[in-house]
Amino acid sequence: MSIKAIIFGATGMVGEGVLHEALNDAAVDSILVVGRRSCNIQHKKLTELLHTDFYDYTKIENNLSGYNACFFCLGVTSVGKKEEEYRRLTYDLTLAAAQTLSRLNPEMVFCYVSGVGTDSSEKGRIMWARVKGKTENDLRKLPFKSVYAFRPGFIKPIAGLKNTQTFAKILAPLYPVLNLIFPKYICTLENLGRSMISAVDKGYSKRILECLEIEQIGKNNVWQ
Repeated sequence: MSIKAIIFGATGMVGEGVLHEALNDAAVDSILVVGRRSCNIQHKKLTELLHTDFYDYTKIENNLSGYNACFFCLGVTSVGKKEEEYRRLTYDLTLAAAQTLSRLNPEMVFCYVSGVGTDSSEKGRIMWARVKGKTENDLRKLPFKSVYAFRPGFIKPIAGLKNTQTFAKILAPLYPVLNLIFPKYICTLENLGRSMISAVDKGYSKRILECLEIEQIGKNNVWQ
């Protein structure tokens, strides 16, 4: 199928990596990056749309129709945040975009970058895991064609990309050892991006993808 994708979070490490994979994948025909600032990438597939209010898309709705995929890579750390603030920056922000997109593009596949340890019951003791769990659960209630939650742990960055987080750069050389010891909690950014593209192109039987599945699917979905 011909994938026409919207990407949120392209100026962050994960979003930049997913954009990198999408630009190099023949299955992806066009990409709209929605962000507060430019990702400063030029490519024939790529269009940018700068937008400041990620809780209200009324003014740009006309630009968001006609897409069949969304790679939602926006996210913040819960460190130093109370639940109300983290919920607004995670749950409210994600659902605002998803509710708009599901109304405009009911045939869209929505791929959400969540995190390992997310609490689907929404009742656990860990605040961020509950919030992420509710976000995943409520995304699946929206009238998309499909919704997939990807739950990476430590992500090995893609060499050469400019938005790689410092701790990821430091740990990257240890990836082979970490992957050997903790395979359930490790994936590469290449395989995260490729598995998200594969979800749109081929679909999965499961709606929640953990690191082992991200790696397996990503390795089998090399650039065509």
